[in-house]
Amino acid sequence: MADDPLPLTDWVHHDFGVRLTATEPVDLGADRRALLWRAESADGARYAVKLSGGGTPAGLIVSAHLAGQGVPGIPAPLPGPDGRAWTVRDGRRLSVLPWVSDDRALGGAMTDAHWRSYGQVLARVHAAEVTDELAGLLPPGGGTHPAVLATLRAVDERLCRHRPGDRLADELARIWSTAAGPVAELTAAVEPLGAELRDRPGRAVVCHGDPHLGNLLLGPAGRIWLIDWDDAVLAPPECDLMFVFGGVLAFAPVTAAQQAAFRVGYGPTEPDPARLAWFLTVRALDDLGDWAGQVLDVARAEGERQQALDIVRGLISPDGLVTLARAALRKLGRPPEAR
Repeated sequence: MADDPLPLTDWVHHDFGVRLTATEPVDLGADRRALLWRAESADGARYAVKLSGGGTPAGLIVSAHLAGQGVPGIPAPLPGPDGRAWTVRDGRRLSVLPWVSDDRALGGAMTDAHWRSYGQVLARVHAAEVTDELAGLLPPGGGTHPAVLATLRAVDERLCRHRPGDRLADELARIWSTAAGPVAELTAAVEPLGAELRDRPGRAVVCHGDPHLGNLLLGPAGRIWLIDWDDAVLAPPECDLMFVFGGVLAFAPVTAAQQAAFRVGYGPTEPDPARLAWFLTVRALDDLGDWAGQVLDVARAEGERQQALDIVRGLISPDGLVTLARAALRKLGRPPEAR
């Protein structure tokens, strides 16, 4: 375990009553606005200590609410002096949660029992009471799609003006050119389909918003924990179910057998194909614009930019999210005209 560069142990002891004896930084991957440590206290208990620099505390409020309602698989954040699940230190939110597992579902040995538990946990989340506080706090699922389209247009404009000379940007421009048709189909479809769905609104439930395998931790006897609630929203269940029945990660497709095991845990459900297609489309465009923008950000380390480029390549691959979203739209019998 390494010494932390901030007075982290003092903060945690003062704010949450836990005396840490060791901390170790953990790489968060895509979220560069946050810092995470795996920490240990004198009695051997382990904790996830996080400093969040962006977004809102909504995820902490939601996870505390769900854990308080007895929803399984939700690590409960420790309360601070005023009862809230965070304090403010160094201009950022400090939170402390139990470190429940080192075993991630992504790349791990996720069994049928784990898939059933995953279904059970999401079913309990979707059945949780939407309190007045949550209704006023959580944004609507997919509600950021106008900003998503604006980001995508900005990336497209930058690439149209691109001059060769940067290896990674050159490769991105080539990939972007080959994907122009499919991406145009998605951008043309997202607004009309969204308008149709607004005319027949679905049941809005608490959704995790990003429950892919990277946010699942595995335990013994098929137990799972669903972590990182920063993207929690109010939305129809398809906002979460698309990660199982639509597929999101090109390198970790969900098999029919895994979907069947999930259904055993979740219970009878027939996701609305139009809602699945819409959420898949919004997610595909969001990921594409975000990761392409990271490739173009020359202030980032070359390794980070290369990783972002690889993700863009995966998004438009035959198993990628852009391809899956197009297939979902076409199953509706509506291949849109590219504009």
